Amino acid sequence: MESSKKNSVSASASILCLGVGWFPKNPGGLERYVYELTKKLAANQDQVELCGVGLPEAECNSPIKMTNLASPDSPIWQRLWSIRQNFQKTRVGKPDVINLHFALYSFPILDILPKEVPITFNFHGPWASESGQEVVEKKLSILLKYWVIEKRIYNRCDRFIVLSKAFGNILHQQYKIPEKKIHIIPGGVDINRFQANLSPQESRAQLGWPLDRPILFTSRRLVHRVGVDKLLQAVATIKQRIPDVWLAIGGRGPIQTELQQQATELGLNDHVKFLGFIPDDQLPVAYQAANLSVMPSQSFEGFGLAIVESLACGTPVLCTPVGGMPEILQPFSPDFITDTVEASAIAERLEQVLLGLVPTPSREACRQYAVANFDWYKIAQDVRKVLLA
Repeated sequence: MESSKKNSVSASASILCLGVGWFPKNPGGLERYVYELTKKLAANQDQVELCGVGLPEAECNSPIKMTNLASPDSPIWQRLWSIRQNFQKTRVGKPDVINLHFALYSFPILDILPKEVPITFNFHGPWASESGQEVVEKKLSILLKYWVIEKRIYNRCDRFIVLSKAFGNILHQQYKIPEKKIHIIPGGVDINRFQANLSPQESRAQLGWPLDRPILFTSRRLVHRVGVDKLLQAVATIKQRIPDVWLAIGGRGPIQTELQQQATELGLNDHVKFLGFIPDDQLPVAYQAANLSVMPSQSFEGFGLAIVESLACGTPVLCTPVGGMPEILQPFSPDFITDTVEASAIAERLEQVLLGLVPTPSREACRQYAVANFDWYKIAQDVRKVLLA
C-alpha cells in the first residue's frame, strides 16, 4: 500500500463519481466525504458529474452536474433497477475517469461502464461485515453482499483509495486486493467552516450548555459499534472523582431509547444530555464548547471524521484503539488513545485528562495540526492524483 502525497495533475479532467445521497440532507460520513470531494474537484476546474440516489435536481450556482438515479424511499430492487435504467438514459460521452463510492449502487451499472475508462473505488468500509454486525441478517444475505456484490465490484476496479492503513489491511486481507492497487489518503475537513473562532464560554452560551462544568462531547450515529454505551459506563465511573462532569451526545439512531434508559439506570440524568440531530451549522459550535471530544468506537472505524473536525475547532479528542483513529492521533497526542475499548480503559484515560494528569494540547496546536494534515483542498488533490494516475 502506498500513501499518495505527490503534486496534482494540472490538466482539467472529466470525472464521473457515483455516491449515495446528498449532504447535508443525508448527514452520513460517506455523504459528507463525497460532497466535499466533488466540490473541491470542481473547484479545480474539473468537469464533475455526481450520480446518486436522492440527489437534488439542481443546486444553484453549483459547478457539479448532479444526476439523480433513484428515490431512496423506493424498495431496494426497484431502486437498483431505476439506477440502471436512469444511468443508461443519461449517458453523454465518456468520462476520463470513474470514481465509485458504494458497492450496492455500483452493482447495477457495473457491466455498462466503459471498459477502457479507469475505475477507482473509494473503500469506506467492509459493507457486508458492517451490516452483519449492526443488523440481524441471515448468513446467506451477508455472503451475497460479499461474494455477489462486493467481490465482483472490486475485481472490476483498477485502483482503490482507503482512509487509513487499517482499512487498507481489511481490503487486502479480506478481499484479496493487491497492495500495489491500494492508496492511503486520509479524510479531510473544511477548515473554513470548522474553526476555533469562539471561546468555550461563548459557544456554551449559544448552545445553552453549562458554563462551569467540564464538558465531554460526542457526535455519532447511535448504533452499537460506536460505543456510546461504553462511554456512559465510563462517565458513571469518573463522576465519583469528577462529580460535575457533563456529557453531550449528538446524533440519532436505532438504539437511542436503549442508551437513554441506560443513562437513567446509571444515575446520569444530571450528567448526560441527548441532543438529537445537531444542525450542520451548530456542529463547530458544539466542538468548541467542549473540553474534550470522545470517540469510543468498538469496531469498523475506518477514519474518524469527527476527530479532525474537533481538532480543527481547537478541541482535543480522546479515542479508542480502533481502525484508523489511532493513525490520526498517534503523531499528535498519543496519550489520548485508550489502552483498550473497554469502559474501564475509557474511564481511566478520561479521568487522567480531566484531572490534568496527562499533557493536553492547546487549542492552537489542535487547529494547526488539523490544518497542516487534513485540509480538504490538499486531500482532494491527493485523491485527484490517484484518479488520474
